[in-house]
Amino acid sequence: MFVTFEGLDWSGKSTQAALLADWLADQGRTGLRTREPGGTPVAEAVRDVVLHGHDMSAWAEAALYAAARADHVEHAIRPALERGDDVVCDRYIDSSVAYQGAARGLGTERVRDLNLMVTSGLEADRTFLVLLDPDEARARGAGAPDRIEREDDAFWRRADEGFRTLAVENPERIVTLDGAGSPDGIAEVVREHVRALL
Repeated sequence: MFVTFEGLDWSGKSTQAALLADWLADQGRTGLRTREPGGTPVAEAVRDVVLHGHDMSAWAEAALYAAARADHVEHAIRPALERGDDVVCDRYIDSSVAYQGAARGLGTERVRDLNLMVTSGLEADRTFLVLLDPDEARARGAGAPDRIEREDDAFWRRADEGFRTLAVENPERIVTLDGAGSPDGIAEVVREHVRALL
């Protein structure tokens, strides 16, 4: 089972990914908990460049995310799935579609096609999209923001719209969650959906 969590920075998606991975382990299932960009040495190195490096062109950013994802799928996600393990991933292709395709204006279809190509078409069985108003998400922010988190309000709103459009277009895969709810309450909704996949 390949499950992904999506949403704006500080929406609570990482918390939910961790809670689900822990719950699956408690059920006696073996699995991989991972994140994007990251999950392999190459992808973690790319993460440092895209989140903490110099400003770059929009397509350079999109291509770097795709490169990290290609390595992540090849060396971590697909091998885990082939072993019969569950994979819980914090961000995946939808993030690139929302952030680079919609917010950067590169085109959602073009960014999606690039990422499907480099991952040989691997898509999640279920995606949980944690929705939260961009202003509220930013208000939760803590610590030094990375290069993406420093973007202006308009960028954040375009990314939010990108995610919401994806949910409308992919109702069979994407489950939307209210990020304003309690973490435990959201986690229970997630578990209800995942039980149907087990």
